[in-house]
Amino acid sequence: MRVTLGEEIMLLSLDDESGATQDWSSTGWGVAGGILLDLVMAGRVAVDDGRLTVVDRTPTGVPLLDGRLERIADWLGDGGRKKTSGWLTKDQPKAVADAVDSLCERGLVAERRHRVLGLFPVRRYPEADGSVEREVRERLVSVVVDGAEPDDRTCGLVALLHATRLYRQAFPDLPRKRVEPRMAEIAEGNWAGESVRGAIRDVQTAVVVIMAATVVTTTS
Repeated sequence: MRVTLGEEIMLLSLDDESGATQDWSSTGWGVAGGILLDLVMAGRVAVDDGRLTVVDRTPTGVPLLDGRLERIADWLGDGGRKKTSGWLTKDQPKAVADAVDSLCERGLVAERRHRVLGLFPVRRYPEADGSVEREVRERLVSVVVDGAEPDDRTCGLVALLHATRLYRQAFPDLPRKRVEPRMAEIAEGNWAGESVRGAIRDVQTAVVVIMAATVVTTTS
C-alpha cells in the first residue's frame, strides 16, 4: 500500500496506543509540506523562488493529493503565482485532520471518540494496521542509522522531518544527536535527481521559514 509523504509523517506522529498526535503544530507543517512535495514530484505544481504555481490539473488518482490540487488551483486563481509559505500557512490547520481521515479510510488507523470530563469531545486515532508504519520506520533506520543510499521519496521524507524537527517522532529510541547530522546531510538532497533535489530544497525552505516566523510571532 503506497501512502503519501504527508500520511507517512502523520503515522510517525500518532501514538500507536492512545492515538494522540505528538507535537500537533510541527506535525501539521510536516504533513502540509509532504502533501505539497508529493504534488511537486508528481508534476502537478511547481515551487520556484519561493512561489507556487499549478502546472497540470490532471488528477493523480490519490484523493488526498487531488483535493489539495484543486484547493491550490482555486487559491491561486487563473494563472496565479503566490508565495509557497502562504499556502502552507493556509493549509497547516487542515492538513492533520485530512491526513488522519485518509489513514482511516485506508484502514491504517481507527477513529475513537470520547469526552473529557464528560463534556469536551475528543478524537483519537490509534493504530489499526501497523504494516505501513513499520515499513516507513525500517526505511528511515536503513538510510539514517545504517547509511543506506536513500531514494527520492525518502530524501523528501527525511528533509521534512528534519525541517520540522520531528526527530523524536521518527526515532523515539535514539537521541537527537545520533540522527540529526545524517538527516541534515540527506536533507541536502544530493542523492536525488536534479529536479527532485530542487523541489525538496524549495519546499523544505518554505517550511523552515514559516515555522521560524511562527515561533517569532508566538514569542513576541
